[in-house]
Amino acid sequence: MSVQSQATNLKVNVPGVTVLGAVTAQQAEILTPEALLFLATLQRIFNPTRKTLMQRRVYRQQELDRGVLPNFLPETAYIREDPNWRAAPPAPGLQDRRVEITGPVDRKMVINALNSGAKTFMADFEDSSSPTWENMISGQVNLRDAVREQIAFTNPNGKKYELRKDGKAAVLLVRPRGWHMVEKHVLVDGEPMSASIFDFALYFFHNAKELIKRGKGPYFYLPKMESHLEARLWNDIFNVAQDMINIPRGTIRGTVLIETIMAAFEMDEIIYELRDHSAGLNCGRWDYIFSFIKRLRQYPEFVLPDRSQVTMTVPFMDAYVRLLIQTCHKRGVHAMGGMAAQIPIKNDQQANKAAMDKVYADKLREVKAGHDGTWIAHPDLAKIAFEVFNEHMPTPNQIHVRREDVQVKNTDLLDINFKGAITENGIRSNIQVGLGYMEAWLRGVGCVPLNYMMEDAATAEISRSQLWQWAKHHARTSDGKEISGQYLLQILDEETDKIKKQLGAKYASSKYEQAKKAFATNVTGEKYDEFLTTLLYDEVVVASVPARL
Repeated sequence: MSVQSQATNLKVNVPGVTVLGAVTAQQAEILTPEALLFLATLQRIFNPTRKTLMQRRVYRQQELDRGVLPNFLPETAYIREDPNWRAAPPAPGLQDRRVEITGPVDRKMVINALNSGAKTFMADFEDSSSPTWENMISGQVNLRDAVREQIAFTNPNGKKYELRKDGKAAVLLVRPRGWHMVEKHVLVDGEPMSASIFDFALYFFHNAKELIKRGKGPYFYLPKMESHLEARLWNDIFNVAQDMINIPRGTIRGTVLIETIMAAFEMDEIIYELRDHSAGLNCGRWDYIFSFIKRLRQYPEFVLPDRSQVTMTVPFMDAYVRLLIQTCHKRGVHAMGGMAAQIPIKNDQQANKAAMDKVYADKLREVKAGHDGTWIAHPDLAKIAFEVFNEHMPTPNQIHVRREDVQVKNTDLLDINFKGAITENGIRSNIQVGLGYMEAWLRGVGCVPLNYMMEDAATAEISRSQLWQWAKHHARTSDGKEISGQYLLQILDEETDKIKKQLGAKYASSKYEQAKKAFATNVTGEKYDEFLTTLLYDEVVVASVPARL
């Protein structure tokens, strides 16, 4: 009998809490009355603030649309200008983070990532996981078992996966979903839970004391924040959560992904708000490009060329990197580099060498800029990343590299003065990536290999946002073709027809028609949803709780 077929409705004896998703006996060990009460308490205290902050994003977008461009905040200048304050020193196991691997929370991938040889593993409930109930709650089971070194897996062919026993498994960090997401399978007082609180609280409640016992701690990556006030909310939650289970404040550590253009203007303030819990900042490059387009989408002067041409060396991306490293090191915390999303190409040696050379060059740029570590999406890239960082960073980190030469102005973070073009190939690539990722996401798969790149929600977001931006402002391709919504829908039809021919009879059981329908609503320069994940979320919920939707 499969795990899914054993699932039943969970009887909850916590007042005001309803679990709508079916739960297996193993999953019920996670959704205990004590854990649900812990979740509900945090939700009741902090969800009103979360909702206020989400409305604040709406107001800020309205200001942007009226012409008020992002800038450093005058009211927090005293934080930026004070040279004396520092954040907490690195926590146990986080001094050396030179290579971090990331991936979703399914059981086999958790084992492979922990065994990869990377220094740390970011287990991701967010952009590389589709938030089906099964994925989210089984991911919590998997991490509980991983923390206790009891995780194992046998695939349908009988191949066994077990955690390495040499004490060199990667240190675990967990990325909960962003503030904009809710968890509709769990209601508190009739309202869906904050997905951020749900993911954080379940992992923290079951594992914090066990992690401390093993010489580490509950460590997190915090995504998609847009202001220091959102960081303050995390810090408040951390303090209350630690108090509730009677562990010292400051035990939790959080690394913030600077992956929105708004947060780039508040890096100092974000570290300051989390200073007792801060483990530094990370360059979330793909989401950063997405945010740049999204927040400035009404401005024709900020139209970007093909995604492949928006590299880390173009002016606005280079300024973002330099400012992040300088800010982190000034405050004594890690400045983490971005993702190498390449996948080894095993059937083409020449193409594989070219791809791996790009990885090497990217990691060399990062370590020389002053980053303390970098991200990879595939275990085979660990060797390259270690080679570069071991050669150029002999110390556990390079927080001592202060980058006092850096002077970044607000205009530098908005500087798109570089050569680039929009091409038909770029248009088709965006449609292929967006359509392919959305189809997989609707099937419950959040991390998808496409064209030898490991794509997640961020690249799908860039893809649909660029198409929207190009249609909105009637941009032209390099050969003079004006881009309209009708033209993009025509290419969407063409690319879907190609997939239909490739899949043949299998197409009928895929989610491509559903993905195409949703994708078409967001590429014509008219309707624009804040996130694809919120646009599609009800589609993955309806399968498990159809009566609620």
